[in-house]
Amino acid sequence: MTRNALLAPLLLALSAAACAPADDGVASADEAAMLPSLREEEKLAHDVYVALDAQAPQFANIAASEQTHTDAVRTLLDRYNLADPAAGRAVGSFASPTFAALYTQLVTAGRASTIEALRVGVEIEELDLHDLAEMQPKADHSDVANTLSNLARGSRNHLRAFWSQLTAAGGTYTPQHLDEATFRAIINSPQETGRPF
Repeated sequence: MTRNALLAPLLLALSAAACAPADDGVASADEAAMLPSLREEEKLAHDVYVALDAQAPQFANIAASEQTHTDAVRTLLDRYNLADPAAGRAVGSFASPTFAALYTQLVTAGRASTIEALRVGVEIEELDLHDLAEMQPKADHSDVANTLSNLARGSRNHLRAFWSQLTAAGGTYTPQHLDEATFRAIINSPQETGRPF
């Protein structure tokens, strides 16, 4: 065996280690910026679904799932010593004025009818997927990347569920945050399974 052949596995391992983020418990600047916002965005989904619970039975189940999502982001905030903007806040209360206004807008729209509530559910999941797609390339730690991937899978499943119920009720929806091709690819694909958080 040549010297180069002996060194190849070692060089490969060193290269992989250099590319991997250090498990140092310190969030990157991108992670520190996006995780608090993501915590509130997942709380937004949960809180809107709780408020619209009376409109359709599936809101209770999906709200429970969204609680798992927002808890998963809180775990990352705790792990990386980042302030939690949702700490101590009641349903419908947000640190960000943007999320507070969006909550009011979506709940008001959703309370108009069951179809409008389901349309709100589709929009929330579509918005989540748009934002997660922008965040995923900025994840420097594997636990952050894995959480974002799990959140995206959950949002795709929720989008499919709301879309199915919306169309069964005679409703329609035009994508507002994803391009048409991406939106159609998601709703026309089967529910996904995977490891929980």
